[in-house]
Amino acid sequence: MTVIAVEAGREARRTALILAASQAIIGSAAPIAISMGALAGQYLLAADKSLATAPVTGYNLGVALGALPAAAIIRKLGQRGGFMTGTVVTAIGGLVATLALFHASFWLFAFALLVLGVGGAFVQQFRFAAADNAPPEFKARAISFVLAGGIITAILGPQIVIFTRELFAPVMFAGSFASILVLAAAGAIILSFLRLPAKAIGKVDSVGGDTRPLAEIVTRPRFVAALFCAVGSYALMSFVMTGAPLAMVGCGLSEDDATLGISWHVMAMFGPSFFTGSLIHRFGAERIVAIGLLLLIGCAIVALSGLALWQFWTALILLGLGWNFAFIGATAMVAASYHPSEKGKVQGFHDFVLFGSVACASLLSGIVYNAWGWTMLNWMIFPVAALCFVALGALKMTSLRPA
Repeated sequence: MTVIAVEAGREARRTALILAASQAIIGSAAPIAISMGALAGQYLLAADKSLATAPVTGYNLGVALGALPAAAIIRKLGQRGGFMTGTVVTAIGGLVATLALFHASFWLFAFALLVLGVGGAFVQQFRFAAADNAPPEFKARAISFVLAGGIITAILGPQIVIFTRELFAPVMFAGSFASILVLAAAGAIILSFLRLPAKAIGKVDSVGGDTRPLAEIVTRPRFVAALFCAVGSYALMSFVMTGAPLAMVGCGLSEDDATLGISWHVMAMFGPSFFTGSLIHRFGAERIVAIGLLLLIGCAIVALSGLALWQFWTALILLGLGWNFAFIGATAMVAASYHPSEKGKVQGFHDFVLFGSVACASLLSGIVYNAWGWTMLNWMIFPVAALCFVALGALKMTSLRPA
C-alpha cells in the first residue's frame, strides 16, 4: 500500500510538472491578449475609445463560453486529447487576430480574442486536472504547482509583446498575436508527454458513488462562499488590470512601461504559487482567501495615492498577490466540495459563472475608466472585497451552527 501511495504521489508530481510547463507556454497567450487587447482596440477605433476594452472582454467571454464545452471535450477525449484540442483553438485565435489587425477590423479582432478565450478555457482546466490526479494531501500543492508555471508566463508573454509588437510595422501588434501560433505548437508538444489514459476522466467518473444533482452541490454553503470569493477576486483583478495599461499610457507613460507593469503583475499572480498550497494546507483555505482580499484592498490604497510609475507597478503587484491568495484558496475550497464523480459538471459550472463575471468586469473597466477615470476603478475594490468577507463570515457562522 505504501509503495502504491509513493508511486501515485510521484505520478501526480510528474503530471503537475507537465501541466505547469504547458501553463507557462500556452498561458503566455493570456498576457499578450490582455496587455495588448485594450491598446490594440484603442489603435483600431476611431475617436470614440469607450469600447477599447471590448477585445479583452471578448477574451474573458470566450473563457466563460468555452468552460462547459471544454469540460465536455476533455471528458470525451480524455485530458491529453482534450488539452491538445485546446491548443488548436488557441492557434486559430492567434491567426484570426493577426489577420484582423492587418485588415484594421476592430470587431474581427474582438472575435479573435473571443476564440483565444475559448482556448484559454482549456488552460483553466489544468489546475483541476492536477488536483484530480493527486492524492488528497497533495491537491492544494498540485493546484499551486500548476499555477506556478505562470511565473514563466509573466516573463515570456510581455517580452514577446515588447520584441514583436512592431514586427510587421506599420501594422502594430500583429507580430505579438502571430507569435501565439508558435506558443500553441510548443504547448501541444509538451502536453503530448502526459501519460494519462485517453479515457482517464471517464474512469475516474465511475468512482466515488452516487452523483448528486448539480443544484444540490452548488447551493451548499461552502461552494457558494468559494464561488463568491473566486468571482469577486478574479473580477476585481480583471477590472483593475484591464484598465491599468490605458491609465498608464493616458498618464503619459510609455507602452513599454504599461507592458512591464503587466509583467510585474502576472509575476505576482503566479510567483507565490510555490508556497500558497503549503499555506493552505497549514492554515486553511478560508484564512488564505481573507489575506488575499486584504492585499486587494492594499492595491486600491496604493493606486489611489498617486499616478507615478512606482505607484502603478506597486498597485499591480499587490493586485496579483491578492488574486493568487484569494483565487487559489477559493479553488481549493471548490475542489473540496464535490466527489470525483461530480467534477466535470461542477468545474464546468464554476468556470462558466466565474469567467462570465470576469468578462462583464473587463467590459465595465473600459466604460468606467472612460467615464470616471482610474480613481473610480480602484474605489470599486472596497465594496466587492467587503462582500467577499461577508461570504466568508457567513460560511464560518454556518460551520459553527449545531447540526
